[in-house]
Amino acid sequence: SVTQPGADEPPELAMKTKALLGYATFPSEEVAVRVSRQLVSEGLIACANIFPPHTAIYGWNGAILQEKECAVIFKTVATRTATLGERIRAIHPYQLPALVFL
Repeated sequence: SVTQPGADEPPELAMKTKALLGYATFPSEEVAVRVSRQLVSEGLIACANIFPPHTAIYGWNGAILQEKECAVIFKTVATRTATLGERIRAIHPYQLPALVFL
């Protein structure tokens, strides 16, 4: 069964737990969907919003690169961000994935 973030916390703690958004990019919609479904099934996020492919321009190893990527917004709670960050880094195909929590 899927556990929503904060569901396993006492009500008084869950009400004080700050909801956060996580942002990450993936090399394709296929990968974004696979990772998002896995994170929901593991209870680390409540949901994911996957955006259509966009163009990313970035510096890597001294070169300026341009690639298509899919951005994902993850909805979670503050108490799960450390575990979520570790999990995304473990299953993400990029060597250094972009991951920001707001």
